[in-house]
Amino acid sequence: MEATGIVVGVDGSHRSFGAVRWAAQEAQRQGTPLKIVNVYEWDWPAVRGGSADVLREWAAQRADETLDAAVEQAHDAAPTVTVERAAVHGDPVWILLDAAATASLVVVGNRGRGGFGSLLLGSVGQRLATHAPAPVVVVRGRLDEHSGPVVVGLDGSASSLDALALAFKAAAERRTSVVAVRAYQPPLPPWGPEIEPIVYDTKAEDAHLHSELDGLMGPWRDKFPGVATETLVAHGSAAKVLVDLSSTAQLVAVGTRGHGDIAATLLGSVGLQLLHHAHCPVLIARPRG
Repeated sequence: MEATGIVVGVDGSHRSFGAVRWAAQEAQRQGTPLKIVNVYEWDWPAVRGGSADVLREWAAQRADETLDAAVEQAHDAAPTVTVERAAVHGDPVWILLDAAATASLVVVGNRGRGGFGSLLLGSVGQRLATHAPAPVVVVRGRLDEHSGPVVVGLDGSASSLDALALAFKAAAERRTSVVAVRAYQPPLPPWGPEIEPIVYDTKAEDAHLHSELDGLMGPWRDKFPGVATETLVAHGSAAKVLVDLSSTAQLVAVGTRGHGDIAATLLGSVGLQLLHHAHCPVLIARPRG
């Protein structure tokens, strides 16, 4: 099934409206339509009798008002974008996963209310980043930053190569550069009496990894000759390096090694820490399907 359009979830919170603005600008850059989805619930177990009808009507009205405000935000951020709206009763994760099946990108804010609560407790954003059948952007940090490079973390895995492809595409659309990062922790030398020292040539390893990065970047440099590039080999935690770089980036892209059922939160430590701590939106390169 062909992927068409960008889907963004909104719940009326400030952060979710920020996600709508980001998604609208992205849709305008890509020349693709935007679908704004509000997922609401009303059938609480404590409600009985005629009160349920009142609550259902109230919830539907609130959803409609939220979508009115979200559409206004989208058109303000990207006046030419085509916007579709949908208010759906149900569970936010399952509804957005279903919408992701035919989307080119799914966007959510990192904090909201209700189903879009804190990532610390396994929110919609974190679960989408783990299970969505399409790439996911969690909008956090600076919401209206349009300067700085697209930073991509590479570790040689297939998912990180997917992130590299998306990073080049995003950089070309933004007319900015790509910074490809490979971080590793040099082994600590053993310590103690009668222990032979380990000779580890850090400079040689750095040169080897730079060469690997250049090899990975080559085909994408050919495909996007107008995109300036930089490769960076850093020592230390990949998550910390990428979080630090996100302070001057407009987007950080990483792959995912997540798997498991819908309740799982196995995203991979680097992606998970970025969702908590990055200073700009985070793109998780979920595979199509």
